[in-house]
Parts: sequence; C-alpha cells; structure tokens
Amino acid sequence: MSNLVIYSIAVSSPITPAEPLPPLPDIPRGSLVIVEGRAPIWRYGMALHLLHGSPAAAIAFYDPRLGAVVVATHSQEWQVGQVVDVTLPAEK
Repeated sequence: MSNLVIYSIAVSSPITPAEPLPPLPDIPRGSLVIVEGRAPIWRYGMALHLLHGSPAAAIAFYDPRLGAVVVATHSQEWQVGQVVDVTLPAEK
C-alpha cells in the first residue's frame, strides 16, 4: 500500500466558508491522502479542490462507520469508491 497521509480539516465550532483550510501536510508523490474530521460538507469539497493539484495518487474521505472511501484517483492502485480499512490515530 502507498504512503498514507492524514489531513484533518476538523472544526470545533461553527465556521463560514471564508475560514481557510489548514495548511496541507507534506505529501510524498504517490501517497493516499485521507481527509478526516468533523466539518461541513462544503469544507470537504474545498479540501478536495485544494488536494487535486497535489502529488497524491488518490484522495479519500474518512467515514468512521466504513473507513476511508476513495473519492478521486490518478493511479491504477486505487479505484473511486474503494474502501480502505484504516485506523486513525486517537485525538490528543
């Protein structure tokens, strides 16, 4: 499996779309980036748009009931809709 990179976009209080996303983590070429965190759906869309130009091979959104669901890919290693079984690090 490729490198996994976790990108948390979580918010702790209501926000507006003007609130910037957190800076992107280091993304090695060919990585699977997993976007996670409690946030409005439009924030996930903004994260996907931001990540589209990154060196990631694929982008997945984390669902605590399913795992990481691949939503975009530029690699034959990943398929849109594929569920990746991952355990995210516990919050501190």
